[in-house]
Amino acid sequence: MNYLEQMGDIRAVYTAAATVAVELIERPEIVARWGDPSVLDGMTIGSLAAHLARSILQVGWFLDGDITNVSEPVSAATYYARLAGTTDRVSALNSGVEARSAETAILGAQQVATEARASLGLLSVRLPTEAVNRRVAVAHRPGEEIFLDEYLRTRLVELAVHTDDLALSIGVTATVPMAAISAAVDLLVAAARERHGDIAVLQALARRERDTVMALRVL
Repeated sequence: MNYLEQMGDIRAVYTAAATVAVELIERPEIVARWGDPSVLDGMTIGSLAAHLARSILQVGWFLDGDITNVSEPVSAATYYARLAGTTDRVSALNSGVEARSAETAILGAQQVATEARASLGLLSVRLPTEAVNRRVAVAHRPGEEIFLDEYLRTRLVELAVHTDDLALSIGVTATVPMAAISAAVDLLVAAARERHGDIAVLQALARRERDTVMALRVL
């Protein structure tokens, strides 16, 4: 499979994973338990559903953002490797995620589900038409840009992880396609290697007693 075919597959895999996420967000159990605690500390089921929805909504927002084509695009692995405060509940990163999710959740279960479904419909038509070298600006990192397909790889991580979180929160099964899970695992390992180096990742995989930096904990 050549590079162009691989990039085309990423878009199809993303759409399939996003479809599973939207179907989960639309479930009546989510509506009924919107204000209940989720499996994630500090987040209600509604906030978690809203955060999951943002992995779909945000792609459209980024596609509509301004790009400069000046800086070298970052890779998906670098996008995650540069995150700071991932394991600190009150870090600026996690506090920001919780705040944005809660802000979206205020819209209510029906509105969040409706907007996620509508965004998915638009992306299903739009993504196949975008050029292979299409860039998007990373809104929360001014001046940073990433190729669309690399950005979709980061969204596959979010979809895979948080679909699992949300399904567990309401006691149902909802699994994104294995291709999405494989892509998410590959990206998280690549980010761990970039952040900590191969020796640390090797020790985390094979010698846990020497894993002093939790090298595989990317998020």
